[in-house]
Amino acid sequence: MIIREAIETDFQEIWPIFHEIVLAGETYAYPQDTSKEEAKNLWMDLPKKTYIVEEDEEILATYYIKTNQAGPGSYVCNCGYMVSSKARGKGLASKMCLHSQEVAVELGYLAMQFNFVAVSNAGAVRLWHKLGFDTVGRLPKAFNHPKQAYVDALVMYKWLKT
Repeated sequence: MIIREAIETDFQEIWPIFHEIVLAGETYAYPQDTSKEEAKNLWMDLPKKTYIVEEDEEILATYYIKTNQAGPGSYVCNCGYMVSSKARGKGLASKMCLHSQEVAVELGYLAMQFNFVAVSNAGAVRLWHKLGFDTVGRLPKAFNHPKQAYVDALVMYKWLKT
């Protein structure tokens, strides 16, 4: 299993992962009807870098890294992670998060922030805490989960420089 920077043609395999997760509407605040073209822009074009996790030449997961805010906040990055449903439970989110922190430091970022983690995504909340992220904010009923209705969203943060 390898993590490598995505290339343009990888999006054909990233799209089904993105589409499945966004269509479910349970973890990302993207519109459920996000088009393939919009998804490519969000996941491949706007971020500073995009990576994939690959095994036997099959893409199982992906993440992006980008600057969270411009100007005086530009030393803080933001990442988004997606794992194919057929690859869940293999520790890929953990591997991607650890990898993204290394990449962030290489790119000169000092901190990483997750802006909008739905509390209903309990596995992610547990993992981010385990990997050293603090919950620094709570947005009451900010995420409209398709099954649980309005749930809180968390802002999570980690200082990367020791």
